[in-house]
Amino acid sequence: LHLLSRRQRQMCIRDRLIGLLFSTFSLQAQDYEDVMSEAYWKIWNSDVQASINKNIEQYRKGDAELNIPSGVTVKIEQLSHSFIFGGNIFLFGQLETTQQNRQYENTFGALFNSATLPFYWKTLEPEQGKPRYTAGSSYIFRRPPVDPILEFCESNKIMTKGHAIIYGMRRWGHPDWMPSDRKEMEFYFEKHIQELALRYKDRIQIWDVVNEPVDQANRGIMPDDYTYKSYKWAMKYFPESVIFNINDIDFKSGIPYTRRYVEIARNMIDRGIRIDNVGAQMHIFNPVEAQKIAEGDNILTPAKLTDVVDCLNEVGRPVHVSEVTVCAPDSTSIGSAIQAVIAENLYRFWFSCPNITGITWWNVVDGGGAPGEPSYSGLYDKRMRKKPVYETLDRLINREWKTSLTTTSNAQGVVRFRGFKGHYRATWINKNGKIEIQEFEIK
Repeated sequence: LHLLSRRQRQMCIRDRLIGLLFSTFSLQAQDYEDVMSEAYWKIWNSDVQASINKNIEQYRKGDAELNIPSGVTVKIEQLSHSFIFGGNIFLFGQLETTQQNRQYENTFGALFNSATLPFYWKTLEPEQGKPRYTAGSSYIFRRPPVDPILEFCESNKIMTKGHAIIYGMRRWGHPDWMPSDRKEMEFYFEKHIQELALRYKDRIQIWDVVNEPVDQANRGIMPDDYTYKSYKWAMKYFPESVIFNINDIDFKSGIPYTRRYVEIARNMIDRGIRIDNVGAQMHIFNPVEAQKIAEGDNILTPAKLTDVVDCLNEVGRPVHVSEVTVCAPDSTSIGSAIQAVIAENLYRFWFSCPNITGITWWNVVDGGGAPGEPSYSGLYDKRMRKKPVYETLDRLINREWKTSLTTTSNAQGVVRFRGFKGHYRATWINKNGKIEIQEFEIK
């Protein structure tokens, strides 16, 4: 294969795998590269990759120094990341079998250290005064009751984010029973925010207080200045330890839309609103678009991504890539490999940006999206088999970006190393033959 051109290799692989609609995804790493066009790799070229590697080394690692007995062998293990690697957990308990549900749950912990919980008001409280918080609440696809999810996350030390308290788009946002008078709506908005704050306090670490506030023209009737008022009420009722996000824009939206978002966020801050993080989305919803990216279309280039990040940085707050959808062109092995390559380069780029603090994958299972979202955007297929994109993220998060080493302390009893930021455990055997353990952080 390596004697052929890239295009010929791609066709050989396609011919070899044609018809494997539900394959076992056994492509090797070189095959993943070969499914992309030469034009794609000209965009994501070796100079770009070298710059990404340099920035990851500079911004995602820190220097550590341990003081322990001299001349002992020390095993150092990174237990967790300080960077947020998350996913939405909207299918919790909703898969076909107990085994599938357990595997879905295990993704949070084995791969992800953060979960986004569904707090869409429309489905949280479809009947006024009867919210669906607890186990046994009525079934709604992608909207399981949140209390059992929170209990699961707490028991497994998974960071949680509530999405979203207020969502201006009527289709997904507030309930059908909501009055249409702007002034009347304010009472219910404040009451809803107060209820969530009293119920959850600081158990949920992060909240998207307002989701997608930029496009007012297509939102329908909302209270005047509702973004500002929603944050004021959140500041009034939630503990100060809770982190407040704002969430909007797609990385593909371009600079004009991004700049409007930045202006809104800065305006809120100038008016005394506490915005701790700026959320930015990236959705490849169209399988045709995914194929065009693989063919080298100028859609998601490092230069365009950099422009958006630079613009978002003008808010002066950390950035969270809050919703990521990378659709495969189709369900074949070739399509799934394309999805994995696109995702790897995006994750590597975002991880290399110093002001980005987290990345959240949006739909974990194929077919688990909202109406209009693609069927092939999961980390698992519909039978809960791991796809190449799962293996890719697992390699990055749990191997390439996680530090593990064995070393020996010097004569002064000092161990120095550079590792990825997060929580660590150092283990050694003391002079009495007993195991010693020290835990520490690289921040």
